[in-house]
Amino acid sequence: MDTRQQRKKEVSSDEWYTPKWIIDSLGPFDCDPCTPIVPPYPIAPLTYNKKQDGLAHAWHGMVWMNPPYSRELLRKFCERMAKHGNGIALLVNRQDNLLWQEIIFPTATSMIFMRHRIKFIRPDGTSGSPFFGSCLVAWGHECDQRLRNCGIEGKYVVLNE
Repeated sequence: MDTRQQRKKEVSSDEWYTPKWIIDSLGPFDCDPCTPIVPPYPIAPLTYNKKQDGLAHAWHGMVWMNPPYSRELLRKFCERMAKHGNGIALLVNRQDNLLWQEIIFPTATSMIFMRHRIKFIRPDGTSGSPFFGSCLVAWGHECDQRLRNCGIEGKYVVLNE
């Protein structure tokens, strides 16, 4: 497989911001531990950006998480969300990897395999889609209900009741 395109700076960056329509469909949220330094719009009253290190602070209430996709940080944030147990994460659609097998599948309540690739917001305000699809993953009963009823196109799947 040719992975050269995935090494491009704009693809490998952790700076891919969630489109507002996703938050409007799923929110409101209490905490966003992975917010951009200059967010394009507010997601939650409590936010932490990479300078503040969302892993070093307490999370409370319903969490929204569009984590950095670099391997080490992605795993740490997903482990933290699994422990918190109340939130929704926007993740890469790669269920065959260890993160999904060891963390997501055993702990998450439900998920949506999104029908279309997301047009993320870049730091310069433009939008673009990465070379992979996305999933929305819920932990906890209320987040599961939001996911089930959000109207976002895709396949809803129950993982753990």
